[in-house]
Amino acid sequence: MLIGVPKEIKNHEYRVGLIPGNVRQLVAHGHSVIVQKNAGTAIGLTDEQYAAAGATLVETPEEIFAKADMIVKVKEPQPHECRMLRPGQVLFTYLHLAPDPEQTELLLASGAICIAYETVTDVRGGLPLLAPMSEVAGRMSIQAGAKCLEKSYGGNGILLGGVPGTPAAKVVVIGGGVVGLNAARMAVGLEAEVTVLDKSLDRLRQIDQQYGRRVNTLYANIDTIEQAVLDADLVIGAVLVPGANAPRVVTKEMVAKMRPGSVLVDVSIDQGGCFETSHATTHAEPTYVVDGVIHYCVANMPGAVARTSTFALNNATAPFVLALADKGWQQALADDVHLRNGLNVFRGKLTHPALVEEGDARYLAADKAIA
Repeated sequence: MLIGVPKEIKNHEYRVGLIPGNVRQLVAHGHSVIVQKNAGTAIGLTDEQYAAAGATLVETPEEIFAKADMIVKVKEPQPHECRMLRPGQVLFTYLHLAPDPEQTELLLASGAICIAYETVTDVRGGLPLLAPMSEVAGRMSIQAGAKCLEKSYGGNGILLGGVPGTPAAKVVVIGGGVVGLNAARMAVGLEAEVTVLDKSLDRLRQIDQQYGRRVNTLYANIDTIEQAVLDADLVIGAVLVPGANAPRVVTKEMVAKMRPGSVLVDVSIDQGGCFETSHATTHAEPTYVVDGVIHYCVANMPGAVARTSTFALNNATAPFVLALADKGWQQALADDVHLRNGLNVFRGKLTHPALVEEGDARYLAADKAIA
């Protein structure tokens, strides 16, 4: 198989779909890899390293999209990239289609076979290709929130951990999944006062067993969320419904009642955001203010630590890329239900149930699509 790796073009996005080590592994299995020049240069992965691993370097993304059997990326394809996709070509990357109707329509029109990292599953019910970036984003959310709380960034001028004789900041994490657990871990490490809300009592018990009284746990409903948010200095939105739009758990009325200079960090923004006042921002302009409350809603947070993120993501995607290349997409999806769960778009049809409403004629079950 010929695998193509274009350079990422989203704002301040420096991650790359394949590291040289994974290119070498594919070449050792008899595959060919073409990589756009300077695809990894910004994070210290040089063209010389890719060439030494067996890749062929090409100048333009157009050449990659025209030749490759499978495109391996990190972020969702931008509109002109979608238009370069060919019928039957495989795209393996993050897609986050639910809040992005334009991308959805372009991918349907392309006729391509699009497999989304974020809906690939595992035997434990987890999302193994989303997890590494969720770990990064969860940890970064506290880092970003702490910076936004500084007075020079518009915050209320509070230090997360305080100092002797002063109170620590109140950090509220809504959602106890991978993002939420990593956010809580960082906030506890900085000695903030931390509260985690979740609808799963089992998850709350796990958090309590791990952290004891260092983390307060609350069952999430509209009342407990409102009380926690209004008392918070920093709120982390870490809510996920796999493949679907994130539920809006914090209303604009709640935001209007928050203390001026408080901070909201919406890590769910890739799936539409879990705060009613959220809209996606970029690393170039990461924040905006609503009713005196700072919103940090960067849609590709892990891109800020692109080298760490690239290696973490490649560690998770490598076996799936190799399976798709070795077996071909049809056999690989047939053999692995968890990879098959990643199939979102198939030759003009939507194949993930979270993307459609009942009766949508565009829907085709993934197992039927590959039959």
